[in-house]
Amino acid sequence: MNIPPVKPDLAYPATIGAALGTAVDKWGDRDFIVMPDARMTFAQAEAASRRLGKELVAAGLGKGSRIGIFDTYSLEWVVAWLAVARIGALAMPFASTYRPAELRTVFRIGDVDTLLVAPTMFGRDVTDLIEQAVPALAGRPTDVPFYFEDLPYLRRVMAWGDTDKAWATSLRIDVGADGAGPVPDAVFDALEAEVTPADLAQVTYTSGSSAQPKGVVHSHGAIINSTGSVMGRIAGFGGPLPDEPTEPTVAFNAFPFFWIGGTLILGRSLNHGTTQCCLPRFEPEAGLDLIERERCTSITGWPSLVQAMRGDRSFAGRDLSFIPALAPEAPGPIPTGPGGLQGHRSMSELVGNWAGSERKVIDPETGATLGELEEGELCVRGWGALQGYYKKEREDTFDSDGWLHTGDRVAMADNRVFFVGRFYEMIKAGGANVSPLEVESAVEAWPEIKHCFVFSTPLEGQIDAKDEEVCAAIVFMPGVSMTIDDIQARARGELSSYKVPTRIEIVTDEDNLPWLASGKPDKRTLRDRLIEG
Repeated sequence: MNIPPVKPDLAYPATIGAALGTAVDKWGDRDFIVMPDARMTFAQAEAASRRLGKELVAAGLGKGSRIGIFDTYSLEWVVAWLAVARIGALAMPFASTYRPAELRTVFRIGDVDTLLVAPTMFGRDVTDLIEQAVPALAGRPTDVPFYFEDLPYLRRVMAWGDTDKAWATSLRIDVGADGAGPVPDAVFDALEAEVTPADLAQVTYTSGSSAQPKGVVHSHGAIINSTGSVMGRIAGFGGPLPDEPTEPTVAFNAFPFFWIGGTLILGRSLNHGTTQCCLPRFEPEAGLDLIERERCTSITGWPSLVQAMRGDRSFAGRDLSFIPALAPEAPGPIPTGPGGLQGHRSMSELVGNWAGSERKVIDPETGATLGELEEGELCVRGWGALQGYYKKEREDTFDSDGWLHTGDRVAMADNRVFFVGRFYEMIKAGGANVSPLEVESAVEAWPEIKHCFVFSTPLEGQIDAKDEEVCAAIVFMPGVSMTIDDIQARARGELSSYKVPTRIEIVTDEDNLPWLASGKPDKRTLRDRLIEG
């Protein structure tokens, strides 16, 4: 069933800045973000992002500037994201899991002009990590402009907090300070008023079918309109969140800010006044501590995290009667539909929710639209959908009628989408997309490796049909040998941890590799072999 979506009737322009201003008017003193050891109200977020926005404008940034943000969950991350959006620049959040090689890749393909970074993350010096990604920065004296042939757009790195790197500018993000700064308020307000719903707000990088990450481009309008609709259950669990809460709604959030789930929850908070409770790094016991302390009424995050909290040794002794998702009688975290099919939890291309999308299921070979509960490829379009992929022409993204062909194998009933599988090789591991080609390219670049074939197997004990394990079959160059531990350790130095194969088959006799008539490896047979083994 294909039902065109209806835009919400918002009382303010569908921009991140306007939504923030309205949130301050309605809930200024309400907590916006809560961390274990810090918190920030909506009013404080407005003042801090105004102050940082002025600093960015004074540095010459504005509409069209491509600004990377690199940190884990933090108040500063949220302030930076708001500041970038308010001046009309294009935010490019980068995953905290990225290794130097991955950072360098997204700096280049994203044409990053300015990078905003935390001074430390998980105990690591972030500026050291940036130097590994951009070796030309090491030892660079103060005030020497950045002109790098292989990163031609990069001009500056700004770190909030102290840094001993001469090439990095120190910023102060002071939650609780006023919005004063080098730009007059009247000028900043006039600049912010020129940001429209049509302006591009964010590029979210996710693994694509190629070896390079793909950048999903969203406008202000898509983010604010799709998260401004009536709020229901998130990812199939958690409590109902009303459109206009009369009482403060407090959610525990385990979606990283830098992925589309983070954009979803931040947009919903700006539209609906929800308080988001977050951890710098998820740990079940720490999550339960924060939920109990703040009396969270719902959870947004991957089902496996809910299961991890339920399985924590401290779970049984807690009072969690106020949060339905963790009640003893709560249903499983993944809703099922006809025939036991699991609900599809949306995608980056739709701001992580279905609110602004028209959708249909087609036969991928004929293009014919299929009926209820017939399996085929999911196609989406609508005002909540992406504007396109960064550096991809529109006709390379959408068909002539504006539909995005997702490659997801699904069935639909009553306009609900149920996930069945995929028509392409993409792997879903740890809630994130993994491109087999990206992993294969990285490993085959090693001089010891002749072939690396990457594929998925079902994750043991999975609770979500999308949960898969990254697997690889590897052939060494003649006379070379490496242990599986060596392979994984080296891969972790170049790839985010969720991309590293957790199961590896060493093929000692290349003649034992199965090949298709097309000359491509027979990954289905390799997959079956690894499952049986």
